[in-house]
Amino acid sequence: MITRITGLLSGLSETAAGIQAGPFEYEVLIPEFVRRQLQSKIGQEVSLKTIEYIDGNPQQGKLTPRLVGFMHDAEREFFQTFCQVDGVGVKTALRAMVRPVREVATAIEEQDVKTLTTLPGVGTALAERIVAKLRRKMAKFALMVDRTSPAFNTEQVSLAEDAYQALVSLGHSAQEAREKVETALTNNKKIKSIDELLMEIYRRGRG
Repeated sequence: MITRITGLLSGLSETAAGIQAGPFEYEVLIPEFVRRQLQSKIGQEVSLKTIEYIDGNPQQGKLTPRLVGFMHDAEREFFQTFCQVDGVGVKTALRAMVRPVREVATAIEEQDVKTLTTLPGVGTALAERIVAKLRRKMAKFALMVDRTSPAFNTEQVSLAEDAYQALVSLGHSAQEAREKVETALTNNKKIKSIDELLMEIYRRGRG
């Protein structure tokens, strides 16, 4: 199974990226939120985390291997989790993922069916199934932007995730917890421990 592909980004369409790797050019399907991350990188070397699936109807003997690409491991993990919902296959997920992972994860976590129905191909019934299946699995994806942001290093991302989980467990909404953590880390880059981060959040809440 191909889990990563690295090469020159030779082209970009609305639904796929062309990756020149050695003598071969690969078509890698991408959701809209990945396309936006890639649009400034045409002509540059990129590395995509990939999943592989077989497209087609086996009864008709028309089966084609496909690659789906993502910029980061967590995006790939979210996509695979999203596809676990009954009625959501790879094609549906590719079409639906027009918003950043963090926004979709937050909508699921907060049982915001209305927001989910704004995703292409997601009606009310499907949105309700998505919430029922995934609601308790989304907290880890709520800091997706922080995970990839150059403003935060790996250590700070880990602290952010721990603090986020702590705040949610104390009754804060996913959005409120995320905003508190991001504000604290943005305004105090010297934070090195979860205790320091929670203390910073506490101080700001009293200010």
